[in-house]
Amino acid sequence: PDYFTLEPEQRQQEIMELASYNNSAYLTLQDEDKRMRYILELHGFLGDDSTGQLPGAFLAEMMDINEAIMSLEFDFDASAFEKIQREAAEILQQLYADILPVLQDINAENVHDHLPRVKDFYLKKRYLLRIKENLAKFASL
Repeated sequence: PDYFTLEPEQRQQEIMELASYNNSAYLTLQDEDKRMRYILELHGFLGDDSTGQLPGAFLAEMMDINEAIMSLEFDFDASAFEKIQREAAEILQQLYADILPVLQDINAENVHDHLPRVKDFYLKKRYLLRIKENLAKFASL
């Protein structure tokens, strides 16, 4: 925009909008989660609400963790807190290990074949991040 200060007002506004669009795109590409969400939305794998069906086994595992977090709310136990943190970190680490080969194999020809697994990873990761946020509430204890 600095190079277009002598242009008419309407042209300057267009340039500002383009610069804003480019900045937004840059921030999206820089952030792994935003980039993944954008690609999933672009290919129709995520809707506006970004919800999706998670596998029952994963939800059952998360139910155990959520119950343990609820127990902490009533009776905080530092060792139980650390155990939950460790379990969540291990699950996330395993998710990354499972998705890495998929991400490394994606190309223009097979993107639609791989995006269901990427969506699954994305939704599971978001769920785990919410658990991490819930655990952060106990950080001051």
